[in-house]
Amino acid sequence: MDKNKNIWIEKVAISSALGIAGALGTIWLGRKAFKKGTNSFLKRLMVDKYPENLWEFVSASRKFGLQTIVETNLRTQEGKMIKRPLGSPKKFPNLNNVMFNFAQLHTLPTDEGIIPDTTVTIGPCAQKPLQLKMPIMIAAMAYGLSLSEKAKVALAKGSALAGIATNTGEGPFLPSERQAADKLILQYNRGKWSKSKEVLQAADMIELYFGQGATGGVGHYIENKEIDWLVRQRMGLKWREKGVIHAALPQIRNPQGLKKLIEELREITGGVPIGGKIAAGKNLERDLEILADAQVDFITVSGTEAGTKNAPTILEDDFGLPLFWALCRASTFLNKHNLKDKISLIVEGGLATPGDFLKAIALGADAVYIGSIALFAMSHTQVLKALPWEPPPEVVFFKGKYQNKLKVEKSAQNLFKFLTSCQEEMQEGIRALGKTNIRQINKEDLFALDPVTAETAGISMGNLGE
Repeated sequence: MDKNKNIWIEKVAISSALGIAGALGTIWLGRKAFKKGTNSFLKRLMVDKYPENLWEFVSASRKFGLQTIVETNLRTQEGKMIKRPLGSPKKFPNLNNVMFNFAQLHTLPTDEGIIPDTTVTIGPCAQKPLQLKMPIMIAAMAYGLSLSEKAKVALAKGSALAGIATNTGEGPFLPSERQAADKLILQYNRGKWSKSKEVLQAADMIELYFGQGATGGVGHYIENKEIDWLVRQRMGLKWREKGVIHAALPQIRNPQGLKKLIEELREITGGVPIGGKIAAGKNLERDLEILADAQVDFITVSGTEAGTKNAPTILEDDFGLPLFWALCRASTFLNKHNLKDKISLIVEGGLATPGDFLKAIALGADAVYIGSIALFAMSHTQVLKALPWEPPPEVVFFKGKYQNKLKVEKSAQNLFKFLTSCQEEMQEGIRALGKTNIRQINKEDLFALDPVTAETAGISMGNLGE
């Protein structure tokens, strides 16, 4: 027995040694091959003339950027206008060079036991103002034209848990979204759907849609292949009839028509806030004046950083006013005309962090919309179902390859946790300013890191002091 055991042990030892030797040999050969390949590649970079050198691609990409090179190939492949989701990658003037003050001795910080009030009211002069637990709302993202029904319901449920509102977007009215939401904002679209008395009366606020930062007020057709029979039915479209998003609201041809429509909607809804959404442009004040004269309850200003599912890249990159500039100009307009306490100001476009939100409030906004960042928060780790072979939005987009794998309840909880985290951070910021209410935050709490930001916002430079 002992002899057999020794023989077995020797065989195991020999096998192990051979295995280790084989593994080491494989590693050695692999390193040898890798070194040879790397040296060959590096030598080519060192000796090839520039027209033949692979480094030319690096040089060209630094000149034009990978974004431009990829999009050039997309244009070349299809020979058609390309559309990009979720906004422009360009860096516009933003809130990064705006900073908050610290309260310490001159002004004492607020006691840690005090929980600052973050509630806000939208449309204070409306018969039925919209009350929010925090100044954040879910932006307009359309069912069927942008997001799946699961994604819309998840956003609605998450917003309800957080005590805020969600916007329907320009798609058809979705009964399941209305049921899931606590507060629902109906976007009065530039098409013909979702305008019945029953639908209007189901809304807690109505937003007339004139334009947004990613597309302006450009109209377009909804192709048959973009939607399915259920979406078509909910839009009230006949078989093979194209949906039309008009460039302007058909009912409004002049300021008098706008005021008449607002009065009609107030009567139908019993007095919920009625307002308008516009893309910020060079003539922003003229648009604001028309809305103010029509006696809206709120105005939504959309900066050029705003995103959508599919927007022509030229409109995303080369049109419109950055949100920071638009916010400062809109706030100045309302203050100049003594409308600040009558018309609520809502802004959107690239806002993603609690610091962004609180700075927007300090500069004069009453609330902010979040869109793309809400989708990322909602989907959280569920984007791994699409990665690495498909982009993350495929789990939330209508007709996305992984839309059916989205878990609604989990997504709603994800969004709720994100919003709760943002609320707590804003409360911490309010305490750091020595205040107890978000409505006490204003431009006096800010300073700028550069002269252009200081001049635009009407705040002091941080390097100059008082």
